[in-house]
Amino acid sequence: MNGDTLPVRVVHPSLSGHRTRIKICGITRIEDALAAAQAGADAIGLVFYPPSPRYVSVEQARAIVGSLPPFVSAVALFVNAAPAEVERVIDRVRPALLQFHGDESPADCERFGHPYLRAARMRDGFDLLDFAQRFSTSRALLLDAFVPGYGGAGEVFDWSRIPANVAHPLVLSGGLHAANVTQAIRRVRPWGVDVSSGVEASKGVKSARRIAEFIAAVRAADC
Repeated sequence: MNGDTLPVRVVHPSLSGHRTRIKICGITRIEDALAAAQAGADAIGLVFYPPSPRYVSVEQARAIVGSLPPFVSAVALFVNAAPAEVERVIDRVRPALLQFHGDESPADCERFGHPYLRAARMRDGFDLLDFAQRFSTSRALLLDAFVPGYGGAGEVFDWSRIPANVAHPLVLSGGLHAANVTQAIRRVRPWGVDVSSGVEASKGVKSARRIAEFIAAVRAADC
């Protein structure tokens, strides 16, 4: 990826002065959720995908969500989960948003009557405009790197693949960390950013210092 040749995403005039929203994903511990909230995160992500090292049980998730201060949202992430499991999480955890990161169809995402994000795995030949039209009921599209399996594996994708005229709000993910998120925001101008491994001390364990550095870099881009 050549950062010097990437097109700048056109932002709607109504987003002038926009504050980039921040989601810290893959939270597994109460202390990490509180560190994210204290540093200024808008949301945390809880992974309900058993193969992931960041997987949390419903009971873990309930404890984490119960610890959050006001105005910090919880997002529940699923990968091709059984509908009964999604319904159980909605009922027990009460997330503000669902996030679908697998091969879910629009009908799969809509069946729960719950606000949702749809992850788009960016690669050569991927038509994001068509994808956005298919998932027109999603609150936003989360753009991640395409790697074998699911999840971006901390990889940055080529931001020049993002069309400038996507009607949906975009949440940028994939290999972000404090050293590159300022440039990413200035180039892509997303509604929000999503980070997991870029603020970790080890898989599933966040670093309060790295969270704070990441959020400070986002705010520097906004300024």
